Amino acid sequence: MNLEEMDKKFVMQTYARDYTNFRRGEGSRLFDEDENDYIDFASGIGVNSVGHNNPTLVNKLTTQISNIIHISNLQVIEPQAKLAQELARISGYDMVSFFANSGAEANEGAIKLARKYGQIKFDNKRYKVITLEHSFHGRTITTVRATGQESFHNDNFSPYPDGFNYVSDIDSIYSSIDDETVAVMIELVQGEGGVEPFDKAQIQKLASFLKENDILLIVDEVQTGVYRTGEFLASNLYEIEPDIVTLAKGLGGGVPIGVVMSKHKDILVAGDHGSTFGGNYLSTTAGLAVLEVLEKLDIKETIEYFEQKLEEVLKNHSDKFNKSVGLGFMRGLRANNSGLLANIMKESISNRLILLKAGRNTLRFLPSITITKDEIDEGFRRLDRALKNV
Repeated sequence: MNLEEMDKKFVMQTYARDYTNFRRGEGSRLFDEDENDYIDFASGIGVNSVGHNNPTLVNKLTTQISNIIHISNLQVIEPQAKLAQELARISGYDMVSFFANSGAEANEGAIKLARKYGQIKFDNKRYKVITLEHSFHGRTITTVRATGQESFHNDNFSPYPDGFNYVSDIDSIYSSIDDETVAVMIELVQGEGGVEPFDKAQIQKLASFLKENDILLIVDEVQTGVYRTGEFLASNLYEIEPDIVTLAKGLGGGVPIGVVMSKHKDILVAGDHGSTFGGNYLSTTAGLAVLEVLEKLDIKETIEYFEQKLEEVLKNHSDKFNKSVGLGFMRGLRANNSGLLANIMKESISNRLILLKAGRNTLRFLPSITITKDEIDEGFRRLDRALKNV
């Protein structure tokens, strides 16, 4: 039985898989079982922020694994406390952190925090959360419901929790607020929704309005956080201070982690929330190592170089793409139609280039933050070859 047959027989088939069998990685390259190299412009959907086999991450994890991997949260965990301190310092926000295992869990925690805030801060309970169309907040029942895409709300998993309202754009939020609204939850760059950044002035106006009206602003930075947009947080780039920030993906460099950061420090108390694995020695040691690597980098020049390459593709293949979107190392090219996008994805993997797709017919690029110019050059050479075959 080969690997594909084994997977199809014993693993739930919830993914449309490519069956390339990768055995090792180095930087932004992956190597299959025949030692063919692939340029990785996906970084595990924005997870491998420091690339593959990063020596700092590997060494820190190896040392930690040889001592303690996990204890319960009933005891203090030193790297957890240190990582919470670092998140507050680097973000510049006076916030405390709760640690989970994923972005969906982080968003669940943010929603729970908001609901309790709505219970204890107002005479009449507030519980509704406004989210945006084309948003994506996770795959648990609650975060699926928070996701503003009807395709995720099919009857197979109903009934869903109530308390979520969807609006088409930032300006529509204001008229959707009522006396039961407790929070607005947004991504500053919609990842699954087509790598679409929002206007900075609009976001700043919204943040000010919500603050004046005691409505929480939750910024889902599961994908945009940890330098993905050029700053540590997209919230820093937009020059706002949310009430709650959620993180995951790139913080662990491949080790599962999720974080709820909040300036409302005393809303959740002992017994309100918890996680068996969240914030254990392994994941928080990984987070500290990732921050140690990335905080030292000057990534502005590399981001500009990557953006220049995208613009060249847009110019040279205007028959296939109509727009370049995104910020930092969270980028996309809008394809002219979905059939074209599917063919581009197929040709890219044939040319040993790993890419992603997103909503609105978007070819998505999420390279590691540590990618080199040589790796960028080789990746775009392969993309050009793939596009010429489409």
